[in-house]
Amino acid sequence: MGAARAGRAAAAPCRLQRRTGLGKSKTRSRSAGMAWLAAYALFIGAMPFIAAVDHDRRGREFLLEFSVALGFIGLAMLWLQFALTARFRWVAPGSGLDTLMQVHRQAGISAFALVLAHPVLAIAANDRFVHFLNPGHGVARAVALWVMLIALVAILGSSLWRKKLGLRYEWWRLAHAVLATGIVFIGLVHVLRVGFYIDDPWKQALWSGLTAAAIGLLGYTRVVRPLRMWRKPYRVTEVRREPGSSWTVVLEPVGHPGMRFAPGQFAWVTIRASPFSLEQHPFSFASSAEAAGRLEFTIKELGDWTAKVGQVPVGTTAYLDGPYGAFTVSETAERIVGIAGGVGITPIMSILRTWRDRGDRRPAALLYAAGTLEGMVYREELEAMARERGLELTLLPREAPPGWTGPAGLPDEGLIRGLVERQGTQGTQYLVCGPPPLMDLAERTLLAAGVPASAIRAERFDIA
Repeated sequence: MGAARAGRAAAAPCRLQRRTGLGKSKTRSRSAGMAWLAAYALFIGAMPFIAAVDHDRRGREFLLEFSVALGFIGLAMLWLQFALTARFRWVAPGSGLDTLMQVHRQAGISAFALVLAHPVLAIAANDRFVHFLNPGHGVARAVALWVMLIALVAILGSSLWRKKLGLRYEWWRLAHAVLATGIVFIGLVHVLRVGFYIDDPWKQALWSGLTAAAIGLLGYTRVVRPLRMWRKPYRVTEVRREPGSSWTVVLEPVGHPGMRFAPGQFAWVTIRASPFSLEQHPFSFASSAEAAGRLEFTIKELGDWTAKVGQVPVGTTAYLDGPYGAFTVSETAERIVGIAGGVGITPIMSILRTWRDRGDRRPAALLYAAGTLEGMVYREELEAMARERGLELTLLPREAPPGWTGPAGLPDEGLIRGLVERQGTQGTQYLVCGPPPLMDLAERTLLAAGVPASAIRAERFDIA
């Protein structure tokens, strides 16, 4: 894939600062995350209580009331799903795309489970509610509810097993949006038609407004945002082959100054298609943040689209949406340490190139693992950084070539612990990116070695 992800953050020059600032930054990040989590829980938890205002519920079965509460909570969570995928940088600041997409995924599964539990428990409480699904007691209502239930099962199943089902990401994404829109719309109509709780005009206005806002966010993502991209096109000026079945695509802005980004961030890239196309792919910037007028993306041949990236003609128009991502170096970090595997080197390379171009005086180190020495992207440039800028470079080929005197094989706990012993646990920013086994090993080892969790930034590429 290249370097796929999303999130937010602002570009900031890297400078050596007091370590006390690092602690404040960590505290702010944790506080912001807790605040967003609390706001999320408060919003979804408030819905059944708001619905119950001014209603006499005496004589109604507890199981029925419980099923209604689950339905309201599930619908509220579905509203928020649209916000989580609208690519707003201010949503949960400090989180990367993989984190935000995991929240979206888990919240979606929970929301669908709650909405499906609503009719099951309602019927279990009182079998008269089975008539809601019987066309003989109302064709329009029954058809709408059956469509909603089938859509829930379809969107849940396709999300969990998309790759096993062989569904193309672009078409799954379109179906996902259409089904989700239909579900929340039918959910609103169902709530309004039942009317037992939502019979006051102000409640009807609130539920209708929140549903419209959620669907409106989809319109913002699919219409407003592409329009902004369309006004700032880019042109492909170079496509060059890299080791390890990878390609670097170079883009230059057309009629505008380009995009400012923080090293380690990414953008959604559209090449050879309209910005309204479903063909949008998230790739990390590989270039230095000091070169906003010449953006580089190194992309590995892994999928249908990436397998053809080397065939993109020079002069092709491209569009970018970004920058996003929290896989960045804190201004106050005193040392920078990267742990990369395979194409996970891409965002770390952007960080190191920026470190070099800004004349950053902070010590930097990199552990880079790949299948072979010849397959390591940027190897010669990294070796030049080691000679000229003092980068502590450890190359780890899985298959050592003849005469190789460095370490070889798979990354292990000893190598990572040695890195920590040399670079320290306080004031050091650790950046981890690569295949899941490497990331799991690195995060586990760093934490066991005493590195604070807040000093580790890790981002996984597999978000779809």
